[in-house]
Amino acid sequence: MAGEAHRGADTARVVAVPAAAVEPGTTPLATPARSWLVLVILCGVYVLNFIDRSLLGTLAKPIQDTLHITDGQLGRIGGLYFALFYCFIAIPVGWLADRTGRVKILALACAIWSAATSWCGLATNYTQLVAARMMVGFGEAGGVPPSYAIITDSFPPGQRGTALGIYNLGPPIGVALGVAFGASIAAAFNWRDAFMAIGVVGVIVAIGIKLFVREPVQGGLDTKPVTAGKSSFWGTCGMFFSHPALMLAALGSGATQFITYGAGNFTVLFLMREKHMTLGEVALWYALLVAIAMSAGMVVSGRVIDKYVRRTRAAYATVPAASLALAIPFYLGFVWSPSWPLAVALLVGPMFLNYFYLTSSIALVQEEVRPDQRVMAGALLLLVMNFIGLGLGPTYVGAASDYFQAAHPAHSLQIALFTLTPFYVIAIILFLVLARILRREDRATGVTA
Repeated sequence: MAGEAHRGADTARVVAVPAAAVEPGTTPLATPARSWLVLVILCGVYVLNFIDRSLLGTLAKPIQDTLHITDGQLGRIGGLYFALFYCFIAIPVGWLADRTGRVKILALACAIWSAATSWCGLATNYTQLVAARMMVGFGEAGGVPPSYAIITDSFPPGQRGTALGIYNLGPPIGVALGVAFGASIAAAFNWRDAFMAIGVVGVIVAIGIKLFVREPVQGGLDTKPVTAGKSSFWGTCGMFFSHPALMLAALGSGATQFITYGAGNFTVLFLMREKHMTLGEVALWYALLVAIAMSAGMVVSGRVIDKYVRRTRAAYATVPAASLALAIPFYLGFVWSPSWPLAVALLVGPMFLNYFYLTSSIALVQEEVRPDQRVMAGALLLLVMNFIGLGLGPTYVGAASDYFQAAHPAHSLQIALFTLTPFYVIAIILFLVLARILRREDRATGVTA
């Protein structure tokens, strides 16, 4: 009986009132200024995370020229090999962070991935670069899940979508800076110097995390705080993988990331090799595109989620489904376009619309689970969606490009990118099924739009 009670505690569905259930017209909880400062710091760490991660794709051409690696090998480095550590190490790290200190884990993770980034610059062959990137993945596994939980425990319901949307500015700003600084440093000096410089900055930032970010109280700002003890590792896993809404959010996100990571890891190489863009043009125009379009998508998605989820929780699913449907024609135009200026112009659409899923899925998962399960649940979300998207997306595109190389040597990468289009449809279907489940759950609990 005790075991049954324990399992029941671990599989409890909702203990914090979701944003949709906040009474209209009530005054939201005040957010202290320090919470916004913490959010800015965590967003800065996320920026650094994606600067490190984007360098491989940005510098793909000079790395290939130096180490003589194929598109398929490049795809495995940025995809499967990286994801093996990034996805699976995140689970024990998330469990440990829920039980110890999330800030402490975040600072240590930042130091590890930054040191490994510098190691990438020292690689003299393919094997060494693989080992270095796997170590980057090991470190980055402890970066995002603790941050999700720190933000959720620093902002009250009704403001978390906006806060997570701001936090999710990290990827576009990080990719933009990675492209701008990485390409500029590589053009002026060497691609190795870019990895070395960014790695040193990261180690300094890791020290700053420990000094300036405090550990918030678990569930301290929830509408209905929970006083239950720590959840078990397997109990949280069982809760997540048996929860239809959480799994559909993870699978829909994974299908979307199959596109974003699959195309994203090869976009610069595609623009340079098949659209004849120079490294200097990449550093300016592609960096501006990412910084403006993707950042706007992150901010807008957070605001849209906070607005519509007050009416219905199904907005967590319908918003990303609609954004992905709108993105398809722009994506096809980008891949088809005969020149890089037109390609970059059309890429604005996917860069803005492809990332609405991220804030939606994160906010849904963080609202659905107990406060003491938030880091672990965030890690499980990342496990599913990143193994599918980050692990398999770039691996697939690289392998497909190698496959088409013999028959279409000048456009093998273009054809490979075209074959990603069906994954838009798969992601949309998964999110629409999620919307149906959320509506059904709302009806069952008496929550009406």
